[in-house]
Amino acid sequence: MDRRTFVTAVAALTAAATTPAAATPAAAARLGPDARAARRLLPDHFGQITFAALPAAAGGADAFRVSGSAGRIRVEGTGPAVRLTGLNRYLRQVAHAGISWAGQQLGSLPRKLPAVPEPLGSTANVPHRFAFNDTNDGYSGAYNGWDYWEREIDVLALHGYNEILVYLGADAVYHRLFQEFGYTDAELRAWIPGPAHQPWWLLQNMSSFGGPVSPQLLDRRVALARKIVGRLRELGMTPVFPGYFGTVPPGFAERNAGAHTVPQGDWVGFARPDWLDPRGEHFRRVAAAYYRIHAELFGHGTMYKMDLLHEGGNPGDVPVAEAVRGVQGALLTARPGAVWVVLGWQSNPRKALLEAADRSKVLIVDGVCDRFPDITDRESDFLGTPYAFGSIWNFGGHTGIGANTPDWARLYHSWLTRNGSALKGIALMPEGADNNPAALALFSELAWTDTAPDLEEWFAAYAVSRYGGEDPKAAEAWDILRRTAYGTTRADSWSEPADSLFAARPSLSATSAASWSPDRIRYDATVFADALGSLLAVAPALRGSSAYANDLLDVARQCLSNKSRALLPRIKAAYEARDRDRFDALARVWLERMDLLERLLATDRRHLLGRWAADARAWGADAAEREQLEYDALSLLTVWGPRSGADDGGLRDYANREWAGLVGGLYRLRWKMYFDELSAALAADREPKVVDWFALEDGWLRDHGPLATEPAGSTYALARRIRDTLATGATRPVPDPGTSNPGVRPGL
Repeated sequence: MDRRTFVTAVAALTAAATTPAAATPAAAARLGPDARAARRLLPDHFGQITFAALPAAAGGADAFRVSGSAGRIRVEGTGPAVRLTGLNRYLRQVAHAGISWAGQQLGSLPRKLPAVPEPLGSTANVPHRFAFNDTNDGYSGAYNGWDYWEREIDVLALHGYNEILVYLGADAVYHRLFQEFGYTDAELRAWIPGPAHQPWWLLQNMSSFGGPVSPQLLDRRVALARKIVGRLRELGMTPVFPGYFGTVPPGFAERNAGAHTVPQGDWVGFARPDWLDPRGEHFRRVAAAYYRIHAELFGHGTMYKMDLLHEGGNPGDVPVAEAVRGVQGALLTARPGAVWVVLGWQSNPRKALLEAADRSKVLIVDGVCDRFPDITDRESDFLGTPYAFGSIWNFGGHTGIGANTPDWARLYHSWLTRNGSALKGIALMPEGADNNPAALALFSELAWTDTAPDLEEWFAAYAVSRYGGEDPKAAEAWDILRRTAYGTTRADSWSEPADSLFAARPSLSATSAASWSPDRIRYDATVFADALGSLLAVAPALRGSSAYANDLLDVARQCLSNKSRALLPRIKAAYEARDRDRFDALARVWLERMDLLERLLATDRRHLLGRWAADARAWGADAAEREQLEYDALSLLTVWGPRSGADDGGLRDYANREWAGLVGGLYRLRWKMYFDELSAALAADREPKVVDWFALEDGWLRDHGPLATEPAGSTYALARRIRDTLATGATRPVPDPGTSNPGVRPGL
């Protein structure tokens, strides 16, 4: 054998020895769903992991167990998704690695996976681990494709969730349904809103806006929904579908003689769809057809989400108790034994609903238990109905960092273990997902631990797995975040951080961008700012992951955002003092900080408005539909709806977020126009002109110019510049009254 042949043979043998057995198509086909997920998530290491079944724990509870020597890790669990939860525990606690929906860190993994010193095991303390808010399909991205959803499902399985809300595809169900009750294809496609707004249509709040939907769009959404549902079932997870509770298109009673419908009035500037009386034969026929068609498209479900009379719905002359019996009766006739999932929110669910329902077949996913301090006895509030402890740590998908983690640590296990507890689950319900990865990790673990977490210890360990090793500066940063953004509580009746004033419709008195957001920072912003310096000082060897980049960007962004709340009152004071020079100088600082923020955000693809717009356009079949879908997606983040909803309803900027393209686009345009007008008013000694903000915003949505779809620049360099800028307070010198040296001003 010559040398060349010998080297080739050795290389082939080496490759065969080091390539996972499942690398060949035939072997890959034999992998179970958990192993296929591991291959997606850990392509260089999945061949070192063996998955095996584990009998259910006492009472049928889910459980996992992880053991093994170096390079031979064994993960046992009661189902595929549960085994992935065990894998995640191993990655974080043993391998010091982490996978999340906002950044991951796998660089710490050696070629051979480390041994498990002592077997890891856990049993779920609740059967229901529910994920997603009703609004998720809007605020997390109505136009996400399979690549997104495949990853999202894997991440949810890693974090222990087993019940996933799936609204996608319901539009096709309604489209087919009401063609059986006198409506045309065109009428129904005009009634169904654009995908970004469909969650609120399914909640019976509105219709039509962003439509009409095209036949090809309906078909593509069904195809994607089927893939999502199929993957969930493959992993042993339960899709939670929207059920039927009476929403009908306009004119239903005129087309169906004898039907009784109840007008539902308005919802923050939108006309609500009518409600079909659940007591009658017409409701039973429509509901039966709904569940039949839904099963034809997605198979039979076991859990259905319905919120009767949501956010101000009007029962009219229909007794609520009788309506409840009609809705649940139709569900159980079509799906015997099915669970009715209800949102705990505002006055929902009504006592009359719970009194009339078969509560053994109801699950309340409570969105406010970490928000209001007077919530102490859900067994009494919910009449003993099983419920899930939930958190809504952001509204509208805001980009603020933080969550009420002390409330999670203090309340969850104490409520779970008290006598007569009806707590049977957790409910992950931020209105927009894919943010606050520390909150995702901590909240998810509640369902898999026997005792409340020690938050100081938990965040210290999180810093290690998040970046891949022990580092004093990483530990310092996360301890600061624990004590500030993640140290807020429900004592002030909020569960989310304050949003950004950069995102607000301009006003010198602005205290929030969204109408229903905190009017102040809920922690010590000065202490929080120290986390940025600590993160920048993390050892270079630990800075290479997307997890580190995500956190550095997020903290730097939050520091700039927080400082806007100190700067705006100074701008206001200068205006009220009619000091035009000082007003102009401070307004320049404001705009320059927006420019700096825009550059920071542009370094990360997840923070690009252009990505959001491009995702929407990709679903269009022609130029006109691409324009329509982009408007649907962008309007949700800005005006939300027509003028009646944006202005009179207060919905404008409800879903504001600090993204490149928004900060440097619409937000900067508004503030510059505002400051220019105020400066001109000072110069002319007159009142400022009134600006039609909706007209400006809607015009920008329709003609915004190019939006970047690929990141540019260095997150680290820009974060460091933000740290230095805020430390010196000098984007450019601005004199302060009483300052001896007008070229130096104190930090903002």
